[in-house]
Amino acid sequence: MSATMTAPWDRLDGKIPNPVGPEGAGDLTADEQARLEACLAGIELLSTATWIAGKSLDTVATGRLFRKLPHKLEPERCFTTIEEWAETEHGISRSRCSQLRDGWQIGEILNARGYKAPEGQVREIVPFFKRHGIKAAVGVYEMVFQAAGADKVTAKRLRETVKLFPGDLALSDEDDATVIAQSLAGAIKAATPVIPKSAKGALPADLKRDVDRRSVVLAGQLNRERIPRSEVLSHLLAAFADEGDPRVFDAVLERMKASS
Repeated sequence: MSATMTAPWDRLDGKIPNPVGPEGAGDLTADEQARLEACLAGIELLSTATWIAGKSLDTVATGRLFRKLPHKLEPERCFTTIEEWAETEHGISRSRCSQLRDGWQIGEILNARGYKAPEGQVREIVPFFKRHGIKAAVGVYEMVFQAAGADKVTAKRLRETVKLFPGDLALSDEDDATVIAQSLAGAIKAATPVIPKSAKGALPADLKRDVDRRSVVLAGQLNRERIPRSEVLSHLLAAFADEGDPRVFDAVLERMKASS
């Protein structure tokens, strides 16, 4: 790196303070606030360092730049794979190497757009990236960010959002990620079943009570305050239509046979 270029971590220049006990139980003192801000800056580097490491690994792998590097343990030969080199030279496991290489493009673009996306969040949209492209993956993040706000974007929320998209989702990679985010929001809305008013009162009162009771249990399992009946129905219908997993379909079939 040239003298004129400064890496993000260089700006800290050894300014991360050593761990010390609290100066009191109340508000932070000026010194404590300064220590906190320095540490937050260091923690934010984690997301940047992750995609930089992933891009570096991918560049070395794609160009086979390791091919003339002597093996540390067997110097008579050179490395044959990126995984072998990364694990031997840097202690990066094969699975970790793949994770870093898979997610760096998302991390780089999100960082350029000003998002502080931890690796765990990026990892949740990597499968979507592989199916629909980089702009679509960034669009998912932007959609969740716009809907939930910066403080409420979590890996779990991203994972649950990706599950809501229809299987036949079609996106144009020519569009900007922000435009794609709007398309994705529309796709989720279109895929969510609307219960006709005439059908809302069709359930017997005792069944409604049982569904609501089970929804409370479900909300507890998902660590949420409540889950509306319409959301349960949406997931139930999606599971019923899932040809790859016929368990819900078979259960409905057996209940209908028993009641006929």
